[in-house]
Amino acid sequence: MRNVLKTTTVLATAGLALSLAACGSSGSSPAGASADPNKTLTVVASPTPHAQILQYVKDNLAEKAGLKLDVKVVSDYVTPNTAVQDGSADANYFQHVPYLDDFNQKNGTSIVPVETVHLEPLGVYSKKVKAVADLKDGAQVGVPNDATNEGRALKLLADNNVITLKAGAGTAATVQDIATNPKNLKFKELEAAQLPRALDDLDAGIINGNYALDSGLKPATDAILLEKAEGNPYANILAVKKGNEADPRVKKLAELLHSAEVKKYINDTFQGSVTPAF
Repeated sequence: MRNVLKTTTVLATAGLALSLAACGSSGSSPAGASADPNKTLTVVASPTPHAQILQYVKDNLAEKAGLKLDVKVVSDYVTPNTAVQDGSADANYFQHVPYLDDFNQKNGTSIVPVETVHLEPLGVYSKKVKAVADLKDGAQVGVPNDATNEGRALKLLADNNVITLKAGAGTAATVQDIATNPKNLKFKELEAAQLPRALDDLDAGIINGNYALDSGLKPATDAILLEKAEGNPYANILAVKKGNEADPRVKKLAELLHSAEVKKYINDTFQGSVTPAF
């Protein structure tokens, strides 16, 4: 999921919400384990790669598994959660847990994760060195300046023993939370979208997968350090309203999203720019 939210007009979002309400009523009225397994499951998803993955499931796996799946594609990061909360959709697939937790806290919603599916990996990129170990003393490293992405970038460095973070720094860590910095790296905080363009002026930059792809970088081959998918808190999730985790249709979709076929589809289609998180 892109961590910088796309802006949408109130009119467009309202229209989309009405559309979801109109089409979601048949699939979302019963809740939890009592839901009719024969009714269509409506899932709201971001276009890439979420809706692509769901469309693969719908076209190749769902019918054989006895699942009727309706994929609704949206480009904003509010509608998927509000639609699930109000029952006009059964599930969504677009976000990671840190974003979901923040959304629930700020909006009073009760949406919960079901399964992790994939990761759009954050990576370290450089035009000057071939490995993080080659960064010189005092090297300048660009990091995203928003709370979620900066903490994620610093965690990537800490997980690979480049720096250490103070105890309890968590996902909202900033450069002020760095405990040890053996290479005396100088951190330049920039907007996440600017980092690919700033690589010429930096020794290295830590760039979100979507912005790397947008700038022509290939995470699987161009990054000198890349996030691991398994166990990563930023892996994107299938999510539902609390109480609906046992919906047999949701459980079936979760199983299909964790299938060997979907893993192969993600690996073959996205070539490391998106990685399975299961």
